[in-house]
Amino acid sequence: MNPVSQSSRSTVDHIAKARDAWGAVPDWVLTLAEACVASSQSAVAKRIEYSPATVSQVLSNTYRGDLTRVAEMVRGALMSETVVCPILGDLTLNRCLDWQGKPQVVTSALRANMFKACRAGCPHSRLTPKGESS
Repeated sequence: MNPVSQSSRSTVDHIAKARDAWGAVPDWVLTLAEACVASSQSAVAKRIEYSPATVSQVLSNTYRGDLTRVAEMVRGALMSETVVCPILGDLTLNRCLDWQGKPQVVTSALRANMFKACRAGCPHSRLTPKGESS
């Protein structure tokens, strides 16, 4: 049994895959595809905090989850899109989403303040006042 060499493996053209699936490809999907070409699907998935399977499904326009959240993670992690956080100032969109998901911790003033701010009408929050995802 001969091992398959790296050069004989088929590679995915992520950009073509996205164009075939989406037609008019949203800018964030194209950025996601380009990042996969420049690096790897697994590395890009780690950067946006999703699985490689999710990245593949997004590129093929078959993902059934929250595309808005994926888009926001891509815009923050890969496109450096920022928001103005009432506590931290300029913050990449993906870090904003990460903060929203953190539990309340009373031993850290910053965590306590962020927990409150994310649930107290911050315009960038995806949470309801009770802390549930919207």
